[in-house]
Amino acid sequence: MKQSRASLMLTAAVSAFIFAGSAFAQTLTIGVRGGPESLDPHFSALGTHAEAAKHIFDTLVWSGDNLQLEPGLAESWKSLDATTWEFRLRRGVKFHDGSDFTAEDVKFSIERVPLVSGPTTTTIYVRRVKEVVIVDPHTLHIRTDGPAATLPYDFVRLFIVSAKAAKDFSTKETSAAGFNSGKAAVGTGPYKLVSWEPKGDLVLDRHDAYWRGKSHWSRVVRKEMANDSSRLAALKAGQVDLINYVSAADWVALKRDPKIATFVGDSVYVMNLQLDQREPTPKVYDLQGNALAKNPLRDPRVREAFDLAIDRQAMVEVVLEGLGKPARQLMPEGFFGSSTRIAWPKHDARRARQLLAEAGYPNGFKIDLHCTNDRLPGDGAICQGLGQMFSQVGIQTNVNAISRTVYFPAQARKEYSVFMNGWGTLTGEASYTLGSLAHSMDKEVNMGAFNRIEYKNPDVDKAMQEGARTLDDTKRRALFEKAMELTVADRAYIPVVVLQTVWAGAKDKVIIAPRTDEDTLAYFVKPAK
Repeated sequence: MKQSRASLMLTAAVSAFIFAGSAFAQTLTIGVRGGPESLDPHFSALGTHAEAAKHIFDTLVWSGDNLQLEPGLAESWKSLDATTWEFRLRRGVKFHDGSDFTAEDVKFSIERVPLVSGPTTTTIYVRRVKEVVIVDPHTLHIRTDGPAATLPYDFVRLFIVSAKAAKDFSTKETSAAGFNSGKAAVGTGPYKLVSWEPKGDLVLDRHDAYWRGKSHWSRVVRKEMANDSSRLAALKAGQVDLINYVSAADWVALKRDPKIATFVGDSVYVMNLQLDQREPTPKVYDLQGNALAKNPLRDPRVREAFDLAIDRQAMVEVVLEGLGKPARQLMPEGFFGSSTRIAWPKHDARRARQLLAEAGYPNGFKIDLHCTNDRLPGDGAICQGLGQMFSQVGIQTNVNAISRTVYFPAQARKEYSVFMNGWGTLTGEASYTLGSLAHSMDKEVNMGAFNRIEYKNPDVDKAMQEGARTLDDTKRRALFEKAMELTVADRAYIPVVVLQTVWAGAKDKVIIAPRTDEDTLAYFVKPAK
């Protein structure tokens, strides 16, 4: 039976409506607090940079929801001898341009990292690599500069780029242009680059040949929205489907909103205070605002006074609305190398003032405290809280909570004396944290890359170097625990709180399982229906 013209038109209109609705449902729009520094995955070690990179590029080893090691582009790995690891690569993986992923791309990526790494250096991920030998298109032997028991952990942030697409963009002068234009931004990840606007939108389309399987979303738009209130307003207005880093105060209110779902997860990030050990130091003053001739931060009594001034429980309950936990060491409890022998810190303002007096500062002194205000949840608020606590014991504090784009380059130039930022032990074990922060800066052993305060304890260095060479897990754990205990006791690095993170999304649109590393990865966001 023939349909009437009106009937045909109605059918076509309904079909078009259904198609349009389906296409809309396959677009995921995410409001994120921070985005990439560039589209070169090897440029920055910041979490916000790596999070964006994971949409386009894959890593050799994958870090699971709880930081467990899982196969990534490498299907398996094993130690052949004290200084050689064998990695067997996944077959059949395609880059976005249709070319095959091979061992040549891994070798190229490893060797490229030191050539293009920026101020927050990614060289920590390849620091132990001495030579990369291609055995066949899907097998690599990686020779290290000594026994390297933790090498697979380092590779969870080793992004693999296309040797073919990036060959002309492997210097600091050329990398940004090549990747930001899209010419070199060819990965094996779940999405292909469509466009990127710095501090704006990162637009991605699904990579249908992705080796894990196709994403739920045909298009992903990641909108960089540094302001927490603006991100929340965009979610409520339906302009975005999901947001990360919901503030503690907003989380309390959102729990009563029937249209919004919240997702809370423990974080890998520990907020820590860092006290410069140089002599002199630039941002510490007498009460008249004049530079001090002698750095008081080198005095262990002064460092203990800073520690005792911090009321960590109040920080969690008041500043973070319960979204966190007091910290006693530089990584979360239970991680490989954390120590149960470290005492929980106490808040004692009276004793802090007494220690300052004993150190020769009965009336205190002045400091500039620097931190980010747009990187991790509550970073600016925690910093303000610290400033108030220090001022209460006589350390007059001028708080400078600034954008991460200003903070980290200045920190790398060692322009600060007292500063706070979050550090995430993204590998789940202590060599990543202590080898980067607590070991003295030593290019010969490739440790101390993020030691901006020139802290040095020979016993910490010895324990970390021996631990890095020790393949026996029990012995290596004991060495890392010792290094952690020594570092915390010195109080040049003072742990403050372990964060918890909140995501919020349209209840009828998305479901997300929180990751310990706080990554908001579109591939693992599921449709609610």
